[in-house]
Formats: sequence, structure tokens, C-alpha cells
Amino acid sequence: MDKIIRERAERNERLILSEKAVLSENSVGRAVPEEECSIRTCFQRDRDRIIHSQSFRRLKHKTQVFLAPNGDHYRTRLTHTLEVAQIARTIARALRLNEDLTEAIALGHDLGHTPFGHAGERALNSLSSIDFRHYEQSVRVVRKIEKCGKGLNLTGEVINGIGCHTRGEKAFTLEGQIIRLADRIAYINHDIDDAVVAGVMQEEDIPYHLRSVLGSKKSERINNLVYDAVENSFDEIKLSDDFSEAFSELHDFMNKKVYTSEVCKTEDEKAAHIIEKLYLFFLDDIHAMPREYVRIAECEGKDRAVCDYIAGMSDTYALRMFNELFIPKFKTD
Repeated sequence: MDKIIRERAERNERLILSEKAVLSENSVGRAVPEEECSIRTCFQRDRDRIIHSQSFRRLKHKTQVFLAPNGDHYRTRLTHTLEVAQIARTIARALRLNEDLTEAIALGHDLGHTPFGHAGERALNSLSSIDFRHYEQSVRVVRKIEKCGKGLNLTGEVINGIGCHTRGEKAFTLEGQIIRLADRIAYINHDIDDAVVAGVMQEEDIPYHLRSVLGSKKSERINNLVYDAVENSFDEIKLSDDFSEAFSELHDFMNKKVYTSEVCKTEDEKAAHIIEKLYLFFLDDIHAMPREYVRIAECEGKDRAVCDYIAGMSDTYALRMFNELFIPKFKTD
């Protein structure tokens, strides 16, 4: 029975998947060669390693746009990641691409995201000299930080997809290209949802011509965008010109109406202050960090180590650390 289950899965891929799909048996492999699993394909194994990682578990306490929200229904990095995976797998299945590879990239794409969403990312980038970007940090997490510096030893296709999910060059697999689009579809639509709950906007505020093209509610927009991507993706993953233009315009609308609103701006300033105080404190005293980050400081410099440490914090941990370091402790009689 040794390897029979995995080999059956690989045979099924050859029979079912498109010629444009990446077959597990044709993976470029891992930086450190390993014996193959007898049950799981290499991409299924990558997915499982990501799900069981510490960085993945911390995503449940990292917020998206609305920081420290009051209410149980706002998105976190974890719920965002699951929504990206669901949208991405739907597209991959319709195009007969490799769902396991697609899912692994989706689940790992935000592992390096900072606490406090993009406000935390901007703060670290402005403070440090390493040109901090969350998608590059996600690659660093799976390569160098997880498992006490050993990394997860993922396949090259998954690492490439994670690193290319936001901007810059496109992933070299169609599965990786799906994540860039699925990420945008997920976050723009769930940010609209959260903004409505927060009272920042209403669905009706979205310009009518955008609603008429993309859909008048979240489920319609997601379904229409996914369908359009499936219908228009061949040698690359893309939307039709009409949908691409409308979707970009919707993002511009969200940037003006929500992302730069007074509600978000006020909270972003608070987040930036917390990140700055923590950054300067640990830069001055690297031995206040856990041992693995002290090792990084000794090998790659203090700036690198402090960014790694803070980027790995959840919102709740960063707040707790800030309170312990900078808020006076009052004793009562």
C-alpha cells in the first residue's frame, strides 16, 4: 500500500486537470528534498503544514480594516484568508487547475501580515530600513521564521504564489495568479460589508453604474466577478475589460469612502503609535525579544529581527505588550 494512495491522486490529476494546470508530480520541488508522503501529494502536504503553523493560528487575532472592532462579525485575517481560499478554489475548479496548489497559496498568502492591518504594515515600513512589505514577509515566514528558524520547506510553486499575490511580477503558475484576483475580490467585498456594519457607508453609496455592472450586493458581486474571471482566463488569469475597469473604480471608491475615512484614519494613527513605541523599544533592547529573534538580530541585524518579531504579533499580543511596557500599573489599597 506504500505510496499507492498518493500515486492514485497524482494519476487522477493527469486525467482530470487542464494541460495548463500544475501537476503535483511535476512540482519544482522543495529547497530541502524530502521523501514523499505515502498519502498526500506535495501540495496537499504544503496546505497542511500551513494550517498547522503558529503563524496561521495567529491570523484569528489580526484585524483587517477596522481595528479592535466592537462586534463578532467583523473580518479578521483568518476569516479573510478562508474567504480567499473559497473564491480561489471555485475559480481553480472551474478552470480545471490544481485546487490543492491554489488552496495552499491562499492559506499562506497573509502569514506575514502585521498586526493592525495595513496601518501596521505602513508603520513598520516607515520606521525600518528594510522596505517592509507583507507579501515578502509571508515568504520569509514560511522560509525562515516558522519552526524556530527551520521554515516549512514548502514547494517552489506555493512560495512563488505567496510572494506574488499582491503586486510586482505575476506568479509563474495560473494557480498563483488566481490568488491575486481572489484576494482583491474577497477584501473589497468584505470591507464593504464591514463598513456598512460600522456605519461608515451604505451599499446604496456605491455608484449606480458600478452596481449595475458588478452587482448590487456582496453575493452578486462575488459571483459575477468569479464568473467573469472563469470566462476570460486562458493563458493568464484576468477579468474582462468592462469588469476590470468597474472593479478598479470600486476600489478607488472604497479608498475614498472607507480606507481614508475619519474612522479608519483615527484608528490607524493609534496603531502606528503602538507599532512605533514597540519598534523603538526592541531596537534599543534586542534581548527583550524571544531567543529566536535575538539570533536573527545577531545574524541579520537588529532592524530585521525587530520587524520579524512585531510583524508576527497578533493585535491582542501587541496591545498587551504595549500595556506592559508603557502603561503605568496602578495599585489600589
